[in-house]
Amino acid sequence: MSDYRPRVREVGIEIGDYNPGRYNAITDVEGVKVGHTTLIEGEGALNPGKGPVRTGVTAVIPHEGNLFREKVQAGVFVLNGFGKSVGLIQIEELGNVETPILLTNTLNVGIVMDALIEYMLRENPDIGVTTTSVNPVVCECNDSFLNDIRGRHVRHRHVFESLNKSRGGEVEEGSIGAGTGMSAYGFKGGIGTSSRVLAKGDGRYTVGVLVLSNFGRREDLRIDGVPVGKDLRSYGSESEQRNGSIIVVIATDAPLNSRQLKRVARRGTHGIARTGSYTGCRSGDIIIAFSTK
Repeated sequence: MSDYRPRVREVGIEIGDYNPGRYNAITDVEGVKVGHTTLIEGEGALNPGKGPVRTGVTAVIPHEGNLFREKVQAGVFVLNGFGKSVGLIQIEELGNVETPILLTNTLNVGIVMDALIEYMLRENPDIGVTTTSVNPVVCECNDSFLNDIRGRHVRHRHVFESLNKSRGGEVEEGSIGAGTGMSAYGFKGGIGTSSRVLAKGDGRYTVGVLVLSNFGRREDLRIDGVPVGKDLRSYGSESEQRNGSIIVVIATDAPLNSRQLKRVARRGTHGIARTGSYTGCRSGDIIIAFSTK
């Protein structure tokens, strides 16, 4: 039996009105690259600080140049702020992103941030000498349902690997990178991506999205407007987790400024809602939008 899992369009479900790009991925926005490092070790019952390990890092790089010198316009919207992301305040204040955007688990944010700073210092010897400091952007979800989160198993080398492996083209989805230990709607969650190309009259711009999904109750799940979750309540077991988080990264080649990109980020909430979710008190729902032009 093949382990291949089709994407939703391959089984005849076409969501939305616009056509996807070549890869139906965030990488359809020219220059955007994605890389994953996946950590899977051990099995069995949780041994706090030891394992099992089901976690990782995902990197989104807005363009192939030097991001610190060629910052991209950006906007951020926090739907619900029960989260530990790093770098959002400066995006809000200055309206740009100057590092890759990294995704990981909650308790590894500090380690991943430190590694990202080290990476940027290597690439830019002028940081802190003849220029200002740097604003690392790291976002997170809590993968403790499947992962030994207390072990903080992500190390600097894993961050560097995700950055160095970043590529354009097809993007691996699901239980990969930062999504390895995530759950969504009572099923396995993780990394997802998609893209849409606007019509000729709208400029033929591309909008691509990558999500780290770790949220939702099974009974609330909707697919293309159909409340399928109501018929899936008794399908297997479900985590008792009723809240959760999602990180949404939106890229576009439309020449938008930071104010407009904040508006784009706000509208990312519509996509979350269309899957059937709601905003919980203990959810961390963060949306970052950037333009490559």
